[in-house]
Amino acid sequence: MKKRIAEVKRKTKETDITVKLLIEGQGKSRIDTGIGILDHMLELFSFHGLFDLVIRAKGDLKVDIHHTNEDIGIVLGDAFKKALGDKKGIKRFGSISVPMEDVVANVVVDISGRGFFSGIKGSLPKALKNIDEGYSFEYANHFFEALAKRLGMNLDIHLSSFANTDLHTNLEPIFKGLGIALDQATQIDPRRKGVPSTKGVID
Repeated sequence: MKKRIAEVKRKTKETDITVKLLIEGQGKSRIDTGIGILDHMLELFSFHGLFDLVIRAKGDLKVDIHHTNEDIGIVLGDAFKKALGDKKGIKRFGSISVPMEDVVANVVVDISGRGFFSGIKGSLPKALKNIDEGYSFEYANHFFEALAKRLGMNLDIHLSSFANTDLHTNLEPIFKGLGIALDQATQIDPRRKGVPSTKGVID
């Protein structure tokens, strides 16, 4: 099978981002976004999804991390969409539950062509500690929304975290789970001869 690979570049007045993606990878990554906790989370995403991923980003971090964080989601979504091409033969759906200490993240994806994400749901901790570089659930939601819309993915994240207030511990199983669920959804099913939609096309 031909390897599914993409390189996408996006430059605006606020950010300059390059993403290189190999879906049939080994989980190798080189991530430099200027946002330390996001670098780490994307490394986990790549490793557990077995995607080879290079991300280089420069942004107006002296203002805040909003533009860089969201634009990385945009470019990563574009890279997956480009690498998947016409989406013939993909399994389309993926789901996983990933625990970390007393936190459980349930991640469900559908590469439907209709991008949708309504935010992390569930039993969320009321007061988060260790908010690295100003990162928060709000920024994570912006990243996931941008990724889902540009990829054309229906993304649902449900988090059970009643007492754990550490941001890192809450985000880590989410990013691991997203990698695993996307790996499932992008795999080729040898029984599927065409696009996995009764419409015959996934935009």
